[in-house]
Amino acid sequence: MLCDNCKYDIISDPYSACVACGHGIAGRTGLCGDCHPPYDRAWCVAPRLDHVEQLLNNYKFHYAKAAHRPLAALLHEHLPELPAHVRVVPVPTINSHIRQRGYDHTLLIAKALAKKRGLLIDTSLQRATSTMQRGANARTRTAQAKRAFRVKAALDPDAVYLLLDDVITTGATVKYAAKALKDAGAQYVWVVAICRQPLD
Repeated sequence: MLCDNCKYDIISDPYSACVACGHGIAGRTGLCGDCHPPYDRAWCVAPRLDHVEQLLNNYKFHYAKAAHRPLAALLHEHLPELPAHVRVVPVPTINSHIRQRGYDHTLLIAKALAKKRGLLIDTSLQRATSTMQRGANARTRTAQAKRAFRVKAALDPDAVYLLLDDVITTGATVKYAAKALKDAGAQYVWVVAICRQPLD
């Protein structure tokens, strides 16, 4: 579903702006000096354009379930070596989207990435609401994200929780998902996403 040439084009031109705000040049942590989100490091594979956009759209909107493998492979190629105590945490998908697609798209990618890296999956992060953000403006997205997540169990303060999302737009989802993890006892939260897409 993604040829080697397209994969190389995506990986060889890594996303270099701040993952949190989408502006400026990211520092060593993937964040600019002006952003202080509730996560400590962040990575993003590419802007939502061209081949990666087509692959992701087919996966999310055209039932191309097998696309989770090349998407996880892009994350695997992009991420640095990670400590063994990292736990991969998929941003939970609302139930209506799971029913519509027939699969939880972020969970499948997270499982494939964890398998490639020999890491554990943690599904303690859950949806507290069922609101949809697609098509919403930035203010609405932020208001929704503030109430969207809960954690069902206390977390290990010694583990690193790698929060995985497919697309970062305003950054509200990963911000409040990371805050929920921190509030539940996580000391270290990192973020990884396949794409960043400006709201406009």
